[in-house]
Amino acid sequence: MRLTIFWERMADHFGSGYADSFARDHVLSELGGRTVHEALNAGWEAKDVWRVVCAAMDVPAEKR
Repeated sequence: MRLTIFWERMADHFGSGYADSFARDHVLSELGGRTVHEALNAGWEAKDVWRVVCAAMDVPAEKR
């Protein structure tokens, strides 16, 4: 998954104003205690981060 698609999906689910805030502030244990930004910067694939976000935040199946 390209980062542009990842961020589009984040904005679609959380709203464009909240997506970046969530990605900077919300620590997910499934990402090794990292935020979305930290995980991406650490080399996690965007598709894997998106899967974690979907599972942790109950993203509906049609948005996954």
